Amino acid sequence: MSEQPPTSRIARTRRFGGLVAGQGLRWAGTRAANALRSEEAADAATGERAAATANELVKQLGQMRGAAMKIGQVLSTVEFTAIPESEREEFKNTLATLRDDVPPLPFKAIEKLLKEELGTPAASAFSEFEREAFAAASIGQVHRAITKDGREVAVKVQYPGIAEAVETDLRNLQMLFPLVRRLAPGLDVKALAGELRERIGEELDYEVEAQHHRAMERGWRGHPFVFIPPVDTQLSHRRVLVTELMRGRRFDVVKTLPDTERDRFGEIVFRFFFGTLTHLRRAAGDPHPGNYLYLEDGRVGFLDFGLMRVVDADYLQGERELAQAIMRNDARAVKADLARLGYLPKPDEFEAEALLGQLRMAASWYLDPGRRRLTSADVAALIEEGSSPRSPYFAQMRRQTIPPQALLIRRMESLVFTTLGDVRAEADWNALGSEYWESAPPSTPLGEQDHAFWQR
Repeated sequence: MSEQPPTSRIARTRRFGGLVAGQGLRWAGTRAANALRSEEAADAATGERAAATANELVKQLGQMRGAAMKIGQVLSTVEFTAIPESEREEFKNTLATLRDDVPPLPFKAIEKLLKEELGTPAASAFSEFEREAFAAASIGQVHRAITKDGREVAVKVQYPGIAEAVETDLRNLQMLFPLVRRLAPGLDVKALAGELRERIGEELDYEVEAQHHRAMERGWRGHPFVFIPPVDTQLSHRRVLVTELMRGRRFDVVKTLPDTERDRFGEIVFRFFFGTLTHLRRAAGDPHPGNYLYLEDGRVGFLDFGLMRVVDADYLQGERELAQAIMRNDARAVKADLARLGYLPKPDEFEAEALLGQLRMAASWYLDPGRRRLTSADVAALIEEGSSPRSPYFAQMRRQTIPPQALLIRRMESLVFTTLGDVRAEADWNALGSEYWESAPPSTPLGEQDHAFWQR
């Protein structure tokens, strides 16, 4: 079991301030020493300093629940071009999996909060309540319970004091700007910070998450292969979220299944996230495999909709037009679309053909036609190819940024790709994707079922 996370504003600010000040001094020392080094030795020293900074960033964020950990998870989608390529992927993976290493708090640490939210002790509000949590993440943990009318539910409880800790972390976020700029020179950190503040602020309020969850459940209700557990609105509150308990095979088990089942699972994951974006205009920012369950009836159940953005219809249409321009190999349209969407701070600095080449390379897994079985090695190779200093697109990538509305879309794509590689799923990903960005006809039996559902 873990001790309660520090919530003191001073203590948390000291963590951020100490990290930034210490690394600032070390960067200054590296720059001073580089003045006496050859260009090659200076580049190597700068890379070593960037790697050390990245490791310290992971260490500090991993010790703090709340927004600090969530900041790390979102940063996992950013290309940290200053970190040596040999260490970059490990760093991003570590950031992405911060949520996996969170031990739950003992029941006595959350007992008072539960009583405050429910208006009565948990033992009175439920006929049964398991005191030991079965899952924990950056902002809360989950307990199994049985309601008074006999329904099995999952009770997500926010950590006591975490609201104040998150507020402090978000105020302190600007302290990290100098470090993040050194690790990712092309990133618009102010836009990133604004998006993080808005999204994490919403995630902290379980009533907002419940609204997202209910919207997702209504949108996918009755779907032939996707299931969202209903929310218990009477038992849910600002710091407690109660949903129907799902039982099924977790991701580690799914990875051991035969090819046909893994392929089906992978196609469902792809269709769920791209379908959510297309039909509901919602970008789910946390498509983590820990939030999927392969149910016994063949459906896949999905959880956790705290980190979510409703994308403007015009912006989403712009993203669709960008994908269509890439598919047509229309370099001029690609550049114009990227500029209009906000990816190019100074459009005149970019060559259209180079931008097209970069995007075709980065999204080749779902832009190249034909069936393809993805693996973790494929994911690592493509990410390395897209972020290596040896890439012909490296210099232009450093001058690009991620628009706020695209942040969770890009995070969704990245983590879905990683999930498909982990589960070793095979499909014609281009044919599947074309159903969403080009309104192409269904390409698989699952696609026919999905199309019929959304035509209701």
